[in-house]
Amino acid sequence: RLFAHWEAVASTHRVSLPRDMAGPIAEMARHRHAREPVPYVSLSEHGKCEEAAYEERRYPAGKWACVTMGEPMYEQSISMSFMKLMRYICKENSVGCHLGMTVPVLNEIHLTKEGTELEREVLTAYYLPGAFQQNPPVPMDPEIHIIERAPLRVISRVFYGMTTEETILREISLFWELLGSTDMVLRGTYIVASYENPSIPQRRNEIWFICQA
Repeated sequence: RLFAHWEAVASTHRVSLPRDMAGPIAEMARHRHAREPVPYVSLSEHGKCEEAAYEERRYPAGKWACVTMGEPMYEQSISMSFMKLMRYICKENSVGCHLGMTVPVLNEIHLTKEGTELEREVLTAYYLPGAFQQNPPVPMDPEIHIIERAPLRVISRVFYGMTTEETILREISLFWELLGSTDMVLRGTYIVASYENPSIPQRRNEIWFICQA
């Protein structure tokens, strides 16, 4: 039943679910309540009427497992990447055990020069839990790379629901309207942070604008 459920979810992203994902899916379900947050420091919040419109944060340097995919659709790229990361998290690593889930999972995107479309390549990144930061388990999949990401300062804004190319472009546009004219953040490179699994219709996401170094 669990596999059939995820097969249906994958089909909404135009992705077929391989049978060998049954093990990682069951493993993730067993550990679904244990999710370690990626550490950060909140620098400031901006909003009206008690509700934060956006928040400025600083994330420390840390080790992440990363996969880059360039499928025709954004949702296909992140689905394919996360299946690879799930296998790594669930046992296909040099220590042969479940590593533990961290949130959010980051999807780094780039806009075309015209700013009207996403470039095909998306980098999906999973933060190594604290217990493995010093000595990350080696992935069995050669397409997964462990990298040390530099400290990152971002301005983040929450949105809910599906993360298609259309919704992401809309959220980026809305965020620019909210921020107004500024040169403190990068243009063209953004991060979509995902906090919940794709079977949740109104799942929580954030769009991150990356502050200039």
